[in-house]
This record gives sequence, C-alpha cells and structure tokens, in this order.
Amino acid sequence: MLKEKIKRDLESALKEKKAEEASVLRMLSAAIINREKEKRFKLFQENPNLDEKEAIQKSQLDEEEIMGVISSEIKKRREAIAGFEQGGRKEMAEKEKRELEMLSKYLPQQMSDQEISQMAEKAIAELGAKEMKDMGKVIKEMMVRVAGKAEGGRVSQAVKKLLSND
Repeated sequence: MLKEKIKRDLESALKEKKAEEASVLRMLSAAIINREKEKRFKLFQENPNLDEKEAIQKSQLDEEEIMGVISSEIKKRREAIAGFEQGGRKEMAEKEKRELEMLSKYLPQQMSDQEISQMAEKAIAELGAKEMKDMGKVIKEMMVRVAGKAEGGRVSQAVKKLLSND
C-alpha cells in the first residue's frame, strides 16, 4: 500500500540522513494524516454515535485518495516554482523542483496528451456531450478515469479543445 511505502521511505531517509527527502516525506505524511482527520470529522458529523475505533478505520484513505493528496502537494509545488521563478528566486525554485520530483515517484506514470485526448473523446461520446456547457460533467468523469495519471489542467484542456471543435 502507498501509505506504508511512504512510511518505509521516510524511515529509510531518516536512517540515511537524507534531510531534504525526510522533510518532504514528513510533510506528505502530515498531509495524509490531516486528510484522514478531515474525513473522520465528517464521519462524526454525519453520525455522532459512531464508535471511535470504527471512525478511525473508516477514515483511512484508500490508494486513490492518497494519490489525490500527493497530486495536491505536487500542484502546490508547481505553483510555488512559478512564483519563485517569477520573483527571481532561482534557488527556491530549484528546491521546489527537487521536492516535486520526490513526490512524483509516488504517482503512477503520467498519461500522454494523446492518451488523455483519446480518453476524453470516449467519455464525450459515452456521455453524449456536445457543447461547452457539458464540460463539467465530462471533466468529472475524466478525473475518475485518470485517477492520478493526469493533472486536472491537462484533462480540462483536452476536453475544452474537443468540445469547442464540435
């Protein structure tokens, strides 16, 4: 499981005194734990009589949710890189790039633009989407299908291109 792999890699980075890698993996672990706490909070709101052990068990993130956390952290890094480069802070941009590279190891191989486009064509046909107003439902379906293998921006771009040409 991905969560255990991250934990093992963190322990390994600590033993090998890889400070930067350990820092990134600690941050990622904390982000996963926070997402689980958010999920548990929602469970308790929906069912106040829920047993604590049961809530903890139900709030564990599955692989797809963990990939979502990783994708979110990667997106933060990309935004930071753009900001640092715009501000002329090359050393900080390089640090963010290294962190992004470390995080990317935990996601599946990313899909090519052509693969995304082909999948989008299929989704558009299946959903009967014809106009730009259908874009939301197509993207929603696409995000389920790509599950960590493509960024939302790339998916949105492919869907928009296909729907605007029809």
